[in-house]
Amino acid sequence: MHRRTLLAAPALLAAPAFAQGFPDRPVTMIVPYAPGGSADVLARAIGPVMSEVLGQSVVIELRPGAGGNIGAAYVANTARADGHTLLFASISLSTAPALQNIPFDPVKELVPVAGLGAIPSLLIVSPESPFRSVEDLLAAARARPGEISYGSSGPATGSHLAGALLASEARVEMTHVPYRGSGAVYPDLIAQRISFLLDVMGSSAPQAVAGAVRAIGISATARAGAFPGVPTIAEQGLPGYEFLTWFGFFARTGTPEAARDKLEAALRHAIASPAVQERLAQASAVPLPQDGQAFGTWYREQVARWQGMVAQGKLARLD
Repeated sequence: MHRRTLLAAPALLAAPAFAQGFPDRPVTMIVPYAPGGSADVLARAIGPVMSEVLGQSVVIELRPGAGGNIGAAYVANTARADGHTLLFASISLSTAPALQNIPFDPVKELVPVAGLGAIPSLLIVSPESPFRSVEDLLAAARARPGEISYGSSGPATGSHLAGALLASEARVEMTHVPYRGSGAVYPDLIAQRISFLLDVMGSSAPQAVAGAVRAIGISATARAGAFPGVPTIAEQGLPGYEFLTWFGFFARTGTPEAARDKLEAALRHAIASPAVQERLAQASAVPLPQDGQAFGTWYREQVARWQGMVAQGKLARLD
């Protein structure tokens, strides 16, 4: 047997052996956002169902900060590329390359594993707010530039970008007030210390149903079944407006294909489970490609979309 063949033989055997042995310890799911938000809630519904397929527990680890970039950078730069660390990412992973200087390249250093879904946001105000519609809000912003304020979960998070895109599309000046997580925004919103919040429906819908806040618009192009009486923002004078917070899973580039395949299978099993489907339905989520390759194509299109918005002057860089 030639030496080249002898050297190749162990490599040929390694992939099946790895596939059979993976995972050989708990899988850590990095959630790069604050506790109590939509990502945290969804992750805790998905993890236990994934473990049924993997035969190992799935540990949820929160690494919030920098709009999701701290946790994402950890997976891209530090975590071992063996499949035992999974990133539960959201929209900031597609916006950050266009808007910020970040210490990693998500397109090159992370590999898509599976898509989950995309969730619209509700534009919410205090129950005592004078604004009964998005038209009211924008009229006030035009009359008093800079006085209308919106809260967010932090710079470069979905709630920040949804508000910035609203101001850009409406060509009005608004003041951004960042917080540490969406939950921290609500007391000031309810007390009218800030004017409004565009929060993903997984977090905002329960607050609106309970009457703690008033929903006056939705960021999708179609009304949500859970809130048929709430018109879209596009219906209220901004026909081009749409903002969806997507969620999906990534591993560090270099993770063996066999590991990615097992993770994808476990994720698809979890996404199809009644518990996760109920969470997604409550948030009026729209589906994304679940297949890792198709989701990867969709993800790269999203990166290009936000880069195009910056190039066209619709959004300014944040640094």
